[in-house]
Amino acid sequence: MFEQPLKKYCVIDLTNVLSGPFCGHLLAHMGADVIKIEVPGTGDLARQLGADPDLNEKKMGVSFLAQNAGKRSLTINLKTAKGKELFKRLVAKADVLIENFRPGVMDRLGLGFDDLKLINTNLVYCAISGFGATGPLRFQPAYDQIIQGMSGVMSITGDSSSAPLRVGYPIADTVGGMSAAFAISSVLAGRNGGAGEAVFIDVSMLASTMSTMGWVVSNYLIAGQPPQPMGNDNFTASPSGTFQTGEGLLNIAANKQEQFVALCDVIGLAELIGDIRFSERQTRLQNRHELKQIIEQAMESKSALEWEKKLSAAGVPVGLVLSLPEALNHPHLRSRGMIGKFENVPQVGNVDVFRPGFKLNGLSPQVKSPPPLLGQHTEELLLELGIDSEEIKTLYLEKVI
Repeated sequence: MFEQPLKKYCVIDLTNVLSGPFCGHLLAHMGADVIKIEVPGTGDLARQLGADPDLNEKKMGVSFLAQNAGKRSLTINLKTAKGKELFKRLVAKADVLIENFRPGVMDRLGLGFDDLKLINTNLVYCAISGFGATGPLRFQPAYDQIIQGMSGVMSITGDSSSAPLRVGYPIADTVGGMSAAFAISSVLAGRNGGAGEAVFIDVSMLASTMSTMGWVVSNYLIAGQPPQPMGNDNFTASPSGTFQTGEGLLNIAANKQEQFVALCDVIGLAELIGDIRFSERQTRLQNRHELKQIIEQAMESKSALEWEKKLSAAGVPVGLVLSLPEALNHPHLRSRGMIGKFENVPQVGNVDVFRPGFKLNGLSPQVKSPPPLLGQHTEELLLELGIDSEEIKTLYLEKVI
């Protein structure tokens, strides 16, 4: 078993839905003790979201289950004086706080960075929002689709007849969470296990998403070429994209000259190698549509699966176009240990949890506990703070927790 690098750190997770919870999900898989603070009675909105209405009713929605395994749930009413005092006691002992409210919300509660750094001078405070804590749009609410549209992602997704098109999963939320987890981990790593001054990390989902668009952004900024929606074609090379076969679609990325030569040899079109229209990288780009038609005609004789085996054996980057169920059941993914299972989770049953996409010393990061019930660890965590059972009962009666 690898040594979990964040096992000595405590993270207060005040976040909802996806961007913040995904950040906490990554930190928890690296060993951090992630304490999820939730509103009594309702909790994270994601508890009511997902494809299973019964689980939504139980406040254990699939959307919540997806990125909250390994966390402990504590319910606190932060609008009460006693709730704020409890929260401050937690922060005093923590290393990191994550929140994804709109800028200003925590300040109005008296729990913003300037307030909390007085309580914990080493605190790493990470705020995730749609547009960041500065700029004219900072107070504007945002969801994933809003960010996809404003970042330019939708404008280059699809083809000339379908763009602008939303990416089929919440990519902006996910990238925002990844950016936050990277920034937090970097600050902690920079301290080399010691103390450091309080740090405010300002994560903008808009900026985070655009930072992943390096090639298309640089083509515009440096070369003056605005990106265009190209569907399944790769704008940097040809033949590189999705090709119709005799049965099914196949992605081919013959980006290098030797890969193009190998492709032509395998599909029986060796004459294309010396064809002036296709012999060089730039001419293949200029004549990409004609080249695609010729290749697809040659590939009508076999299925995508057959061509995949032949082309892969010849060193051509190639892959089937799979549905999500097909991808999840692919033996390669299964062999990587990316899916963890928790059995007999209260109110839910068995839960499959998707792990981060990397290994440490050959092992997939994992957490020890399933996604928590709302408030499941409230008493446990308050006892750890030194609050006795009688006081905890009073806090329940006063609806502080």
